[in-house]
Amino acid sequence: MAAILIVEDDKHTRRLTGARLKPYYNVEEAENGKEAMDILDNKHIDLIIADIQMPVMNGYDLVKRLREEKNSIPVIMLTAMHTFDDKKMGFASGTDDYLTKPINYEELLWRIKALLRRANIASERKIKVGEVVLDSSAYTVIKGDRTIDLARKEFELLYKLLSYPGMIFTKTQLLDEIWGYDTKSDETTIKTHINRLRNKFEGCQAFEIVTIRGLGYKADILES
Repeated sequence: MAAILIVEDDKHTRRLTGARLKPYYNVEEAENGKEAMDILDNKHIDLIIADIQMPVMNGYDLVKRLREEKNSIPVIMLTAMHTFDDKKMGFASGTDDYLTKPINYEELLWRIKALLRRANIASERKIKVGEVVLDSSAYTVIKGDRTIDLARKEFELLYKLLSYPGMIFTKTQLLDEIWGYDTKSDETTIKTHINRLRNKFEGCQAFEIVTIRGLGYKADILES
């Protein structure tokens, strides 16, 4: 079970958030950034939820300190402030996500799950969906007991879609991110590679690549 550190000086909010998360995660609590750093020195934490306005060490300074120490632990900023400049400052400090108060706890759980998934992918450089395993360190795809041969761009396209299941990517986004901004390839290239992937994973029960007409493509997970 993943460990979540809640850093919040308001006792009521801290305890309520902890109570909402404890059915799904191991929860640690701190009243400010300094206490959080002490906990991080002694315990393994997978994700931090931090308020901004706190005494001793605020949320911005906590995240800056972590990033200066090359600590890439995912951080969700949780705050009552919601102007563009507030969010800009939060992301500039190195936070990964931003949620404003009052807290929608269902949305918070979604965001935690998404960040933990991405952190796991980034650290292991692998994605496992059902019996399909993509290893980006070796550009290999294993399905059950056999290897599926993919061209490099096919692999990168599939890895991108499966890294963000349910997210719709436009053809332009995929061209820019995988082929590069200066590519001479066009949207037909994306369609061709999508068709190749569908053919190679025909009958796969782990995921499917879905066309969103007029928008682009997404990957839906069928079994995890």
